Amino acid sequence: RSWTDDNGTLHSALWNRYSNDYKTALGLVFTPDPIVEFYDNRFYWSVNNPKSLEDIPQVDEDNNPVLNEDGVQIIQTGLKNQWIERTKTTAYDKLKSTDWYAVRQVETSEAIPEAVSNYRASVRSSCDSICSAITGCTTLEEFIALFTAPTDAEGNVTGNAIINQWPSN
Repeated sequence: RSWTDDNGTLHSALWNRYSNDYKTALGLVFTPDPIVEFYDNRFYWSVNNPKSLEDIPQVDEDNNPVLNEDGVQIIQTGLKNQWIERTKTTAYDKLKSTDWYAVRQVETSEAIPEAVSNYRASVRSSCDSICSAITGCTTLEEFIALFTAPTDAEGNVTGNAIINQWPSN
């Protein structure tokens, strides 16, 4: 875009076509773009600032508990509990479409089809396995590994990451 120098001279938006010597004479200095470090916001607050795996009770600068309006200490939920909750929500969503079979069985004693029963049992089993894997993590590296899909020697994905090991419909 155009700009005005300290002498009041208006330079067109094509100033970048000026020679390097002319730009230098105008006092223009090239500064490279800063290096932007990327981080995965599922696991980090910012670069080199990991989120906690465990829940953290919140305290003030004097180490007194920070309380909500009901007088209960505020807890910052850790990654483990966040992802256990997400996993249970995923299981709930996967079971939702077949819940009517269970209701029908209770109301009419009509059997749930075997394929549906097997699917529902598989969803519950997957949920339990994923939650156990989450609970078993003791380091952030172990936790991040749950999200890494297995690959072959050429780098091709060969399966689902542990966090995504759900049965198909």
